[in-house]
Amino acid sequence: MFELLFPFFLIFLFFLALAIIWRNNARKYISSGTVASAYDAWTQDKLLERLWGEHIHLGFYPSGQKNIDFRKAKVQFVHELVKWSGLDKLPQGSRILDVGCGIGGSSRILAEYYGFNVTGITISPAQVKRARELTPDGLNCNFQVMDALDLKFEDGSFDAVWSVEAGAHMNDKTRFADEMLRTLRPGGFLALADWNSRDLEAYPPSFFEKLVLKQLLEQWVHPNFISIDEFSNILRTNENSSGRVISENWNYYTNPSWYDSIIEGIRRPFVILSLGPFAIIKSIREIPTILLMNWAFKKGLMEFGVYKCRG
Repeated sequence: MFELLFPFFLIFLFFLALAIIWRNNARKYISSGTVASAYDAWTQDKLLERLWGEHIHLGFYPSGQKNIDFRKAKVQFVHELVKWSGLDKLPQGSRILDVGCGIGGSSRILAEYYGFNVTGITISPAQVKRARELTPDGLNCNFQVMDALDLKFEDGSFDAVWSVEAGAHMNDKTRFADEMLRTLRPGGFLALADWNSRDLEAYPPSFFEKLVLKQLLEQWVHPNFISIDEFSNILRTNENSSGRVISENWNYYTNPSWYDSIIEGIRRPFVILSLGPFAIIKSIREIPTILLMNWAFKKGLMEFGVYKCRG
């Protein structure tokens, strides 16, 4: 009897160990320094880059199609947000600020395909170093280490401000909006995409949903989530905003990314193995959070908000 149960006992111990690692190594937000440290670690272990490519954000799947290459969907997302926000109306040479630029994937597309002069900022020194390494000579991109809540640029320095999936890491969403819109010239374009919760005051979360939100905050250094309407109002009432903000929920177009982000590891197992045994543990460690994200976005607990407005 024991011999029959022993394999199941080992499987149980394996998943128990993973659960302990997942909980004991949570990446809680403490300060902007914890965000920087987390992204430094993700960049230096190269796991995300090897699996996801240069774009550490979700992809765009037209009409919710799922049979699209994950990396191509990420590139498509950049082009879709450019068109939707109106950035494609700007002339070549326009000055663009990419807030939370990661390792520069979006910045390079904005420079190469649209001819923009792009400045990317991130709080992670490791990301800046890698972004510079990946950027070809002659491409109008430069990258700097900078806190998005304390931008070191003059008022009205940019023709457009671009930010994708960075705001969820900001503990002060109003200051985040203030700094972006302050550096945007009058009449300039703001294009932003972010992870939002539904309106939790109008639709309070259940006990289980509270547990899910707690994990989504603590696993990926998020201080808080706010709703699409709440952030839209922050943008609308800002003194440097034109006052007209358009926002949408792109869950339908981006949700396939969550399963695809796991499937990439199955498609490219040697990528993980080439990084050593700890890479296997690190990759498995992220799966529960990704599955929770998938559930939360599918159920509407979380929403993928996109925003556009003018300075």
